Amino acid sequence: MADLIILFELFLFMLYKSDTYTVESVTSGHPDKVCDQISDAILDACLEQDPYSRVAVETFGSHGLLVIGGEVTTKANVDYERIARDLYRSIGYTDRLKVIVHVAEQSGDIAQGVDTGGAGDQGIMYGYATDETSEYLPKGVVLVHNLTKGLEYLRRKEGVAWLRPDGKAQVTVVDGEFKTILVSCQHVQNVSQKEIRETLIERLITPLVGSITGIEVLVNPTGLFVQGGFAADAGLTGRKIIVDTYGGLVPHGGGAFSGKDATKVDRSAAYMSRFVAKQFVAEGLAKECLVSVAYAIGRAEPVMVEALNEKGENIFKKSSQTYDFRPRAIIERLGLRRPIFRKTAAYGHFGKKGLPWEAIEVAPAKEKEKSFSFSF
Repeated sequence: MADLIILFELFLFMLYKSDTYTVESVTSGHPDKVCDQISDAILDACLEQDPYSRVAVETFGSHGLLVIGGEVTTKANVDYERIARDLYRSIGYTDRLKVIVHVAEQSGDIAQGVDTGGAGDQGIMYGYATDETSEYLPKGVVLVHNLTKGLEYLRRKEGVAWLRPDGKAQVTVVDGEFKTILVSCQHVQNVSQKEIRETLIERLITPLVGSITGIEVLVNPTGLFVQGGFAADAGLTGRKIIVDTYGGLVPHGGGAFSGKDATKVDRSAAYMSRFVAKQFVAEGLAKECLVSVAYAIGRAEPVMVEALNEKGENIFKKSSQTYDFRPRAIIERLGLRRPIFRKTAAYGHFGKKGLPWEAIEVAPAKEKEKSFSFSF
């Protein structure tokens, strides 16, 4: 069975070699991302008071209603509703919300396995790195997050008054070149689409990519984006797992990140897999590396760990370093009992400076060039 999984992973990994791919990102004001940020803000508040908190918080928002549910076992005294309201306002929304909180303690059946250092659930997690950019991510992924971060930057820092919090971006890459750039941004009623397009090309897209000759640029293709956030669409924690990771360019185990403490291997093992993949690429053992790991609930030792390079070779034994994928070892190595997760909940969990799983602990084989001359 393990051999079949490895062959399937290799097949999916090789699909990334396609000359054409598309990736997307969303702003911090997207309804799903609002929910992710609330869930992670609650997690951080628990960890700040009690580093051993067990947290699995789900948030749902829809048309004036916000529901916070899940399982929390902690010594911390946390006001879930206040955290949610404060974060919602900080993103830039001013509409009123009815907030319902319904949180229970973690199941004792699960806890008895986690207490001994075992995994909090079964599942498969993946980590990926490439030498294509200084962020160790594909250039399309780097650009699309910079586009959405740029929308927030223009709204908050540059004073573009007609911008509102919700928004999306999408990038298509063909033969290593940007083919299509799509930006959709929420805006006030009394601004023309012509002004929106001209402003975003001049102050967002061109500073990032340079000349747009030969690139199809789409801005608000529906022609109007006045309603946004929970007023336009429901949001849910964990519904942007592809945006959070690698844009769908490599396999995904299906487990979301936000709202979960590090005993949940959905999150911690995915971070460790990314960390190890970066070391292997930095060490010069691969141009691209896909690390995969699988667990049985309650068991500390993984049932499988593999690291494949772009040739499909397992490169774990080629490294001078050793890596321990037991959940408790991951938590200790990466320092995951700290309140550091709120900053991961928008614009991707990977490629950001200062996060422990992004650190390079080996001597890089070569210095990485900066991906883009301008970023937000």
